[in-house]
Amino acid sequence: MAVIEPAASAAPAIAPSTAPAATSGAAPAPASAPVITPPGGFEIPRTAAELTGAARRTPKPYRGLPTPVLLIGEDYVADATAQIRRARRRVILTTLTIADEQRTSELIEALVGAAERGVDVRVAADVFTYLDAGGVFLPFDYKSRAKRRSSALARRLTDAGADFEWLGREKGLPWRGRTHTKFCVVDDTAYSFGGVNLDDKGVSNVDYMLRVDDALLADQLQTVFERIGAMNRHERGHRSMDLKHGKDHVLVDGGIPGDSIIYRRALKWARKADSVLLMSQYCPTGELRRVIREKPHELWFNRPANASLANSILIAASMLVTNTQTKYLSRRYLHAKAIVFYLPQGKRVAITGSHNFVHGGVSLGTREIALQTKNPATIDQIEDFFFTHVRS
Repeated sequence: MAVIEPAASAAPAIAPSTAPAATSGAAPAPASAPVITPPGGFEIPRTAAELTGAARRTPKPYRGLPTPVLLIGEDYVADATAQIRRARRRVILTTLTIADEQRTSELIEALVGAAERGVDVRVAADVFTYLDAGGVFLPFDYKSRAKRRSSALARRLTDAGADFEWLGREKGLPWRGRTHTKFCVVDDTAYSFGGVNLDDKGVSNVDYMLRVDDALLADQLQTVFERIGAMNRHERGHRSMDLKHGKDHVLVDGGIPGDSIIYRRALKWARKADSVLLMSQYCPTGELRRVIREKPHELWFNRPANASLANSILIAASMLVTNTQTKYLSRRYLHAKAIVFYLPQGKRVAITGSHNFVHGGVSLGTREIALQTKNPATIDQIEDFFFTHVRS
């Protein structure tokens, strides 16, 4: 099967952790739970149980997706690899970047093995894979070597019987028209709603994915994958989508500049919230930042020193323009993307996925995916990830 190459025209506009994967049950609250107290007086209890009191101790049945399991980068890759080795029908994978490197080699082998035994294996990755590997400001010959390595991986997969497609264009602004959507479907298991890229750097970042065992969601993500491919071949985007699962909403940005249902929902809940906790790769910008500023909040994103040259310039400029500081002081690169909105009466809503909550990505037509959830067990896991991997 042939590799579908990107269009050549110009574009329009976790070091590894040994901590166990989080589970859906909430841990009992310690006798004296530490809190974070920013200048605005916003306190986040150490355990979500304290946020909702008796309601968390006797939770009501939740109508939505099955409660996911949050997996940090290495655990996600290991779990997905094991699932792919057992796959019988399909493996559908889309990512911003993919490479056959130390932390991803077994996953690549599993993809090859599944394709060779007749499983329907389809992989799509953005051309940012080799643009990023080559470095935006590095010499052309270095980029060419990165492209050759990426092409070799694509040929290896297609020689085994898989379909492989490059998404996006090579020329134009490096951030314009990117497919930032990330998910992996193995039979009826879906991994998504996080930010992990499939190369050594991506797996080692402070990041996670959610595993959801649900046949309907798996089918829907396959449809999203097929729509991304069709739109990519026509160099177009599609309107944003809201895939409803009871109280849960799978939000899909289709790549039309200015149309982001994820950003709109974040803005909606920020306006309703009493306080906001945000973690992201970047400083939030646009109207969302202005709304968050008006209420108690915590913002955790990378300092410019954590990032590559291009990203450090972007972060520094965003911090300067929005007059925003970050509470994140670790040298490990933060790549997780989630907001928890704390509402009246102890209620919570979270949005978690691939979106960095930066308005520039909305303007540039970046494809994204996210989960909007009210599930206390899911939000507990996001908060536990924050305390364990971000705040610490």
